[in-house]
Amino acid sequence: MAKVRTIYRGETLGYGERSYSKIFLLIKGKIKITESTDTETELIKDILTAPDVFGDLGLEGNFAMDECAEALTANTIVCAFNAQDFKKILQDNIIAALNYANTVNNKLRRLEGRHADLVFRDAKSRLIRFIKNWARTDGSRIGDKIVLNNYLTHSDIAGVIATSRQSVNVLFNELRDAGLLFYNRKCIELNDPLNWN
Repeated sequence: MAKVRTIYRGETLGYGERSYSKIFLLIKGKIKITESTDTETELIKDILTAPDVFGDLGLEGNFAMDECAEALTANTIVCAFNAQDFKKILQDNIIAALNYANTVNNKLRRLEGRHADLVFRDAKSRLIRFIKNWARTDGSRIGDKIVLNNYLTHSDIAGVIATSRQSVNVLFNELRDAGLLFYNRKCIELNDPLNWN
């Protein structure tokens, strides 16, 4: 019924096909949800941290065929279900069904917030909001700093906030020069946590 597996950084997961579509529970690690276009352009739809759910969320076999999930961290653990088996579990267990509905509702709210950001905020405001959300979900407080393990490239961040990699680089440099953060390939240190709450 369910299959738990470890996937490695850079490994991708497909969602299956129509009647054999899958839903995944992210147990440990980070996942990037992407959609590829005909021109080989990659759209980053979401960055997920455990615990979360992805795949055929509607459980009907209707999902974006060009969408896939890529592990961003080593030793990412997922639990895969056939969508129809998962649907049966939800039908037989009202508590699980309510928790699933709540999880999908929270995902929808997060996506609505990202949509509003694209409409009403400039690139710098979107980057700051992205970093704040990232710090809230994945940051570690060490002394008077918040430290993020940096598993995203500037291109990944640009894809999430809908700007260019070059703009992300310029904006990170502006934030660094203002003393708000320090960054390198491995980590991002947010100075003065009050500014990042």
